[in-house]
Amino acid sequence: MIIGILNQKGGVGKTTIAINLAAAFATAGQRVLFVDADPQGSALAWSAAREGAPLFTVVGMAKPTLHKELPDMAADYDLTIIDGAPRVSELARSAIMASDLVAIPVQPSPYDVWAAAETVRLVEEAQQFKENLKSVFVVNRKIVNTALARAVYEALANFNCSISEVSLCQRVAYAESAMNGLAVVETAPRSEAAKEITSLARSLAAKTTRKAAAA
Repeated sequence: MIIGILNQKGGVGKTTIAINLAAAFATAGQRVLFVDADPQGSALAWSAAREGAPLFTVVGMAKPTLHKELPDMAADYDLTIIDGAPRVSELARSAIMASDLVAIPVQPSPYDVWAAAETVRLVEEAQQFKENLKSVFVVNRKIVNTALARAVYEALANFNCSISEVSLCQRVAYAESAMNGLAVVETAPRSEAAKEITSLARSLAAKTTRKAAAA
């Protein structure tokens, strides 16, 4: 199973979600490969900041041939997470083509909703060649009980893409854990942040399982 975390807009929390999802799967007993496909290399920097033993394997593959090279490498793992590149269409296309499921992080902002259209377009383009490819919006940095949070769900419903029933709230725990090359399931395993990222991991895994069963 290969899950790509992608959005053509930067600053949506893509790398934070990808790293914490990988950690959630790894602590649940999965053998996880993490692919940093972003030329900025933020996930590689996060991995370098870590002092303890790694929870999962991290490799850098910011190349447009990712979809051709990754399947053989991913075969040795239970699950692969791709941290995709923003704004670089050829890298995004390759990451999407390599994925079984594309998760698109969106913040509760009209700018994020407008920018999401480009990522959805790239997914739809890839589906012409990979018909079983699925996609899902993940609302990130949500501020609970606000009109803006409700409005973003209404806006996303206009796209040909499902919306995850699990959203991630604005929480300082994500940034605090990242400073030391850690994830929230390590630094605060009983926190709301750890609970929601674990729930998201289970939700995404269920989507790929249902997809495989239907194929």
